[in-house]
Amino acid sequence: MAKRAALSLGSGGARGYAHIGVIRELRERGYEVVGVAGSSMGALVGGLYAAGSMDDFAEWATSLTGPAMLRLLDPSISAAGVLRAGKILEVVRELLGGVTIEELPIPYTAVTTDLIAGRSVWLQRGPLDQAIRASIAIPGVIAPHVIDGRLLADGGILDPLPMAPIAASNADLTVAVSVSGWDVVDDENPEIRPTWERLTRLRRSTTALLDKLNTGLDPADRLHSDDELVDDALVDIVRDSPIPKLGGFAVMTRTIEIAQAALARHQMAAYPPDVLVEVPRTACRSLDFHRAAEMIELGQKLAARALNRVGAG
Repeated sequence: MAKRAALSLGSGGARGYAHIGVIRELRERGYEVVGVAGSSMGALVGGLYAAGSMDDFAEWATSLTGPAMLRLLDPSISAAGVLRAGKILEVVRELLGGVTIEELPIPYTAVTTDLIAGRSVWLQRGPLDQAIRASIAIPGVIAPHVIDGRLLADGGILDPLPMAPIAASNADLTVAVSVSGWDVVDDENPEIRPTWERLTRLRRSTTALLDKLNTGLDPADRLHSDDELVDDALVDIVRDSPIPKLGGFAVMTRTIEIAQAALARHQMAAYPPDVLVEVPRTACRSLDFHRAAEMIELGQKLAARALNRVGAG
């Protein structure tokens, strides 16, 4: 009997290609996907997988160069978005062939946000391509989409990692894939390390130095608090560090990422997954859609690591 997995695929722009790698790793380990919910790029990849078209999409996406992808994104200055993305959606529609969500062999939920009502909307019926179109409407980038009289936008606005739709799945394993995680330690690329780890190493080395300086001094002459002084040192280091210069779009993107990370943590607290695969937000920029091959490979590698960690063969 095949092992069963339910997937929550998060939002994160081009980093969402990593979802393809995660699904491939699960398939190679003999898992059958029995439920999938996705926001934004997670809704796109999850929908294509449920319709049996993910591999065709991956083959197409990995063949594209940067300039070719830019033409497909179809930049256009408008009131509601800067990318029309109609040409990419035409490719998706061609792959899906007009299938409805009800016809899919796997229970599927595309998560969107009702901009007027201010709440999450789960799309579990109707044309699959329309559900995907609504879920990928990134604020300020791709215009919202109207379905049944509701103005719908990116599911990641309120639910960047949709765990609730798969909570009742009859699965042996629930897998959440966040593509907006913090930096991860990579044994093959030791320079990729989280800021907290660098600060921890700094704290340890500074504390050791203070211990040496304090040795042999009278108690009254000792430094008041190692931790206090180390914290001050860390503040000075942060203060002296160069501040990155962010343009208007970068500020907007970073603001959204911070909010989505907090929302995702709340979702996982309410519905903790058995396995969490985290793709670092520094892996690529949200609109680097020409880096499909790299992100797919990274997703599979991180999935293998996460599954091995919990002993999921």
